[in-house]
Amino acid sequence: MRVGILVNLHADTDLKEKFGELREMGVESCQLVCWDRSLLTEETAVMVREAVCEKKIEITAFWCGWEGPKAWNFYEGQETLGLVPAAFRFQRLAMLMEGSAFARWIGVGNLVTHVGFMPENPYDPNYHGVIACLKELAAKCRENGQNFLFETGQETPVALKRAIQDIGMDNVGVNLDPANLLMYGKGNPVDSLDVFGEYVMGIHGKDGCYPTDGHELGEEKPLGQGKVDYPAFIRKLKEIGYEGDITIEREISGEEQKKDIRMAKKMLEDLIAAD
Repeated sequence: MRVGILVNLHADTDLKEKFGELREMGVESCQLVCWDRSLLTEETAVMVREAVCEKKIEITAFWCGWEGPKAWNFYEGQETLGLVPAAFRFQRLAMLMEGSAFARWIGVGNLVTHVGFMPENPYDPNYHGVIACLKELAAKCRENGQNFLFETGQETPVALKRAIQDIGMDNVGVNLDPANLLMYGKGNPVDSLDVFGEYVMGIHGKDGCYPTDGHELGEEKPLGQGKVDYPAFIRKLKEIGYEGDITIEREISGEEQKKDIRMAKKMLEDLIAAD
């Protein structure tokens, strides 16, 4: 297992500078995140490929956002996040299809996104609409030589496994964010590996706490200061044979973010190296 760092792509992002910072930290990989549809162009892809070639950074996944409103909580979030809300589904599917094309242009084999609050009830009519949409997306990803990965958080592990089985394609998997499972109150990340461990193709190194009320998510924390049992989590990843990257995500900015990332990198590398 390697330790990577999440990199956000904006209109003013200097990727060569960002990737240079990663190399200075001894990091060889990242996941690239983009929420700006206007950047999903061949011109941007050329710039990304140049930065990858010059700085020797491997992009292990392209994390594609989607347009429209989004509220990261338990109320408005149900109506605004991902592909679950029917009002935004097909517009967002179109952007994710463009994201798959962009990932192909930059030579990346995993496309990741948040699907939204998947219904727990498989007989919910909305559930079947989401599955049909995801089958289209997974087929496009297969056409482009990619896997489609669910970013965990808004669904329970068993609902996520059911969705993967109902999609029924071998290029669908999980980008496991252990903190999200806790922050959304959906499950214990160590135990989740017993449910969908065979589908895990990517991991975020992030920490957080359970929710303390029924409206807002739990709080994100620096790695090692939240409720994710990282020693047990890494041991479990080794047990199931996971050999991919763990990509650090810290959802703040500035010097505090850099300090927390350095601390997370050392902690993860020490745990990975331990017997």
